Amino acid sequence: MTKTIERRSFLKTAATLGAVTILKPDMVFGSRVNSAIRVGVIGCGNRGTAVITSMSQNTNTNIIAIADLFEDKLQTAENTFNQLNTAKNFPAIKKSNIYKGSKAYLRLLESKDVDAVLISTPAYAHVDILEAAVNAGKHAYCEKPIAPDVDGCRRAEEIGEKLNGKLSMAIGFQIRYATPYVEMVKRIQRGDIGDVITAQLYYFSSGAEIHEVKNVSWDEMRIRNHYHFRALSGDIILDQGIHMLDVCNWTLNSRPIHAIGNGGAKGGPDFGDAFTNFQVLYKYPNDINVSLHSTKQGGYFGDVCAKFIGTKGYAEAHYSGGVFIKGDNPWDSGIAKTESEVTAQQQASGVFLSSLYDSDANKEKAFIDSIVSGNYLNQAKLGATSTLTAILGREAATARQQMTWDEIYFSNQRLDPKLNLSQFEV
Repeated sequence: MTKTIERRSFLKTAATLGAVTILKPDMVFGSRVNSAIRVGVIGCGNRGTAVITSMSQNTNTNIIAIADLFEDKLQTAENTFNQLNTAKNFPAIKKSNIYKGSKAYLRLLESKDVDAVLISTPAYAHVDILEAAVNAGKHAYCEKPIAPDVDGCRRAEEIGEKLNGKLSMAIGFQIRYATPYVEMVKRIQRGDIGDVITAQLYYFSSGAEIHEVKNVSWDEMRIRNHYHFRALSGDIILDQGIHMLDVCNWTLNSRPIHAIGNGGAKGGPDFGDAFTNFQVLYKYPNDINVSLHSTKQGGYFGDVCAKFIGTKGYAEAHYSGGVFIKGDNPWDSGIAKTESEVTAQQQASGVFLSSLYDSDANKEKAFIDSIVSGNYLNQAKLGATSTLTAILGREAATARQQMTWDEIYFSNQRLDPKLNLSQFEV
């Protein structure tokens, strides 16, 4: 999807946004308070489908419009999303609200029927669509990373600064809404493990499959396999390692000062330029040292963990493997550490194997509730900071030399995906 709205146009529109009168929640949509929020989905691949499915099932939302570059994605999404609507007694998506091509998102944003959008395209398009959504006066839930490069992150910060409490902008760091993580972070921040000395973060993922599509352009092949290309996805550290970096920034309530790292593409396919592994050492304020190990390779998914070590104990959080504290102030979230610990009866009664059991639902409820209540979210700065933390690690590992936050932040780095999107216009 292409950038068609110039920056100066955005700034002019955003300035106008600041003069908009704040409406009462029951008047925002021209209907009663408990009316469904009408959502348009921009990007109908696996992630977009997963998020909107959960959002539909857990909030009062009606999927009324969809947009994507590709016809097959739209056809699959139309069927799936109509089933979600039917389950809630909502009508099917109108054919006139199904948009295809490089300008599809702009046509969707022109619709006065759309209250909010889910942006779940490849990362290279996120900030352009986010900018257009704000221009159009739409609330936006944007998947992470907020952008694959520094320029995009700084643009996102500018967008957030212009919102003036008139729209909600949520970024897809759902772990911040997972009940076990929320409690662990609260306990760390109140001093249960003493002064934090160091943290160990890792995300060991299986590799991304290659989708073979016949008789398509190289641009289309790259977009359909965007995880294999740095300029399109940001690389694996922005795709997955970023989640643990966001947990770290959240827990320490800060961002890194500098980083040094290593990485490479060993074991990966002869396709694209994404790495299969990163190892980064970060220095945070208060002399806190943090290590991140991020891998995306092979056919087996490994473990995901954030471990904080303090002067009075340590806190440890796994996706599957428990969330707990050991030391002077022990605590356990109740999440099972192994499957063998849980009987079928226990699982049925609410003993969870995944520490993320309520993260998506809680995040989506917070977004929709903010729109209904008028207490709007603005996660632009949060999203940009965690994305920049991952970019700092990526660039330090690629250069294999220490880099500071300021060096990265003021670099104005922009990754050019080199896509000819006009071929997808309809």
